[in-house]
Amino acid sequence: MIKAIINGCNGHMGQVISDIIAEDGDITIVAGIDLKDEGKNAYPVYTSLEECGEDADVIIDFSSPKAFDAMMDYSVSRQVPVVVCTTGLSDGQTARLEEDSKKVAVLRSANMSLGINLLMKLLKEAARTLAAAGFDIEIVEKHHNLKKDAPSGTALALADSINEAMDHQYTYKFDRSQSYEARDKKELGISSLRGGNIVGVHEVMFAGTDEVIEFTHTAYSKAVFGKGAVQAAKYLAGKPAGYYNMSDVINA
Repeated sequence: MIKAIINGCNGHMGQVISDIIAEDGDITIVAGIDLKDEGKNAYPVYTSLEECGEDADVIIDFSSPKAFDAMMDYSVSRQVPVVVCTTGLSDGQTARLEEDSKKVAVLRSANMSLGINLLMKLLKEAARTLAAAGFDIEIVEKHHNLKKDAPSGTALALADSINEAMDHQYTYKFDRSQSYEARDKKELGISSLRGGNIVGVHEVMFAGTDEVIEFTHTAYSKAVFGKGAVQAAKYLAGKPAGYYNMSDVINA
């Protein structure tokens, strides 16, 4: 049985993961970390990792950038692998994560969804065949009306996965309203839509002469990210030091 610590256990995603693990027979939560214990968990909750005395095989982190450095101190000193799901890390924190991965196993991905990461793998295969045949590539991403960044990090990750498969690099086109010209064959268009409470939709279109092929991933709830994080934790437990991502989980 894999033993996990949930950093940020009382946040929305922390509770989603708690529910997922409660139904999983291969992994259990031995402790949670949060600034306050609301008494709603079946495991002990501490205000800091330093207070936690439980042995663990992996940390699942859905906290905040403010808690990042203390978590990495704990991870390295205790040699506990960590799945980093917290967003908004600074450049310095990202650099630290790469440096700490030389000492302990860490896993980070732009999107924790298993479906999105499988889509990235499929897009590489599609791009090798269709882009070489002259197909144009467009990405459309849709999110709720409170999302501030555009395009989404996932849309950029999908575009990057296509570029990784190609001999040449596509340039990303985010806005055509300011240019009155035909589409460049070496550009990859990325469009962003915001409205309602859409959790996340990503559509990738390969448009050729007389045929169109489309890939679509729709997230109906944030639980998809929790499921991916749990799968990542089960994969990472016991791994040697290194920098891992969700493609490693998909290909395992």
